[in-house]
Amino acid sequence: MERLQKVIASSGITSRRKAEDLIKNGKVKVNGEIITELGTKVSDKDKIEVNNILIAKEEKEYYLLNKPRGVVSTTSDDKGRKTVVDLIPTKARIYPVGRLDYDTTGALLLTNDGEFANILMHPKNEIDKVYMAKLEGIIKVDAINKLKEGVIINDIEVKASRVKLKKVNKNTNTCLVQITIHEGKNHQVKNMFESVGYPVIKLKREKEGIFSLENLNAGEYRKLTRKEIAQVYNLKKK
Repeated sequence: MERLQKVIASSGITSRRKAEDLIKNGKVKVNGEIITELGTKVSDKDKIEVNNILIAKEEKEYYLLNKPRGVVSTTSDDKGRKTVVDLIPTKARIYPVGRLDYDTTGALLLTNDGEFANILMHPKNEIDKVYMAKLEGIIKVDAINKLKEGVIINDIEVKASRVKLKKVNKNTNTCLVQITIHEGKNHQVKNMFESVGYPVIKLKREKEGIFSLENLNAGEYRKLTRKEIAQVYNLKKK
């Protein structure tokens, strides 16, 4: 017997957190009965419906994508734009773990394993997200210190765990800065640099947790290894 929200997440249709919302909102049925209580236990024999659609178990799949510019981090787009899911040929209902902006490139994980996704996105696990940003202007030490001490974005304080000036181009008055954060709020890195007076020209996520782009070119992907998947699940035990 397993908890209902875990079974829904394991089916690949959504994360566990969103599965809990679906249950609380009366969108889930077990054997034809609407269930709204979290923690309800179900077995393999139970018929589970989400939004009146019967869920089925599918093999778990895990990918690392080097997201190119001009692709949206979602499973579908009402504007007809290419999505990250379009770049990986699979019949599994994979979805991105978190998101990258339309014009941001770099490391993005995709899976149909809701528990895996939840571990990576949960704030308590403090997963490093490492970005390289090209900025307008040459960033100063006091601005770097402010980013590490914390800045207010949309009434919420966010901070960088590490900030390092990597390269300066005085001819174009630009610089490259590597920044590491743990949160993953909308436009966070761009807004952080903007708040200290340095607009972002280009942004690339180089690494998320243990996953780095290595030899992946833009638009290329690879499957995760069993060892990598196990390392993520080990975070849950800590």
